[in-house]
Amino acid sequence: MANQELTFGDEEFIVSKTDLQGKITYGNALFIKISGYTEHELLNHPHNILRHEDMPSVIFKLLWSRIKEGKEIFAYVKNKTKEGDYYWVYAHVTPSFDDKRAISNYHSVRRKPSQNALNIIKPLYTLLLEKERQGGVISSEAELTQVLKDKGMSYDEFVLSL
Repeated sequence: MANQELTFGDEEFIVSKTDLQGKITYGNALFIKISGYTEHELLNHPHNILRHEDMPSVIFKLLWSRIKEGKEIFAYVKNKTKEGDYYWVYAHVTPSFDDKRAISNYHSVRRKPSQNALNIIKPLYTLLLEKERQGGVISSEAELTQVLKDKGMSYDEFVLSL
């Protein structure tokens, strides 16, 4: 039965690497197991094979903008498995650099998010998706900007405070 939430242990980490286009080049055993795909089905395929329809595009826009600039980002992400189930992660995504300081690939380490954080993130993502459906990513981005302004926090301060 699809659309069931999967979880993993507090001490476990999901790890993956992608090339500059977002194609998966590595996934640890937990990444492969929880995704429901085989390693062969994941490698050299876009990481967004796991994208859940409940994820607002603005979060990925921010993520890609940040890592392409050579900066790290933390984000809460809802992923979808091959069978249609889902799992939440608290992701730390970083660019990796070659010896000339050029970005060579991206690396993500994900852990289980706290329930308290998800209690804040889930309604926010629902709101951002609603805005996205009404007016596209620009509308969703404006809403996120307003929410952060109302909290008096940057995106990073907000995410790290959860």
